[in-house]
Amino acid sequence: MSTQKLNETSKFLSYVLRHEPQAIGLQLDREGWANVDELIAGAVRNGKTLDFSLIEKIVSTSDKKRFNLSEDGKRIRAAQGHSTASVNIQHTEKTPPEFLYHGTATRFLESIRQKGLIAGSRHHVHLSQEVMTAISVGQRYGEPVVLKIEAQHMHRQGFNFFQAENGVWLTKNVPYNFIASEK
Repeated sequence: MSTQKLNETSKFLSYVLRHEPQAIGLQLDREGWANVDELIAGAVRNGKTLDFSLIEKIVSTSDKKRFNLSEDGKRIRAAQGHSTASVNIQHTEKTPPEFLYHGTATRFLESIRQKGLIAGSRHHVHLSQEVMTAISVGQRYGEPVVLKIEAQHMHRQGFNFFQAENGVWLTKNVPYNFIASEK
């Protein structure tokens, strides 16, 4: 199977499992789970080639671990990044490390300086423990910049942090005064 086919299908799954399940007539539960058979049927109705083996391949080979399959293989969900109001995954609160990182593009810096990091249409701001991960995220949006977040300081000030099953750190927002540096 081609890398292009896997990437296209992964983007399609991200779209319907994070943002627009109704685009293919799919229902997500509060924890973001969708029935795999209904996902496949909805995709096929909308002209997308999708079957269980392709889904399984994407879930198992994704370096970012964007999706989770239930143990019985009957349900699938996006690990994080939802913007649909019907989903409210109950991530377990965790104490973050001293610093976390956020990748963005230089063109967003002025807005970040004014408003801090906000979730926008998503439920959470996404942070990583590794600088390299933040760089790769920032590159998707233009010339990358990495923001170093004082996560422990935020936590001591009452901000909640969660970690998705794929290791991505989540928080509601990051006020600019908790951004230690831009590099």
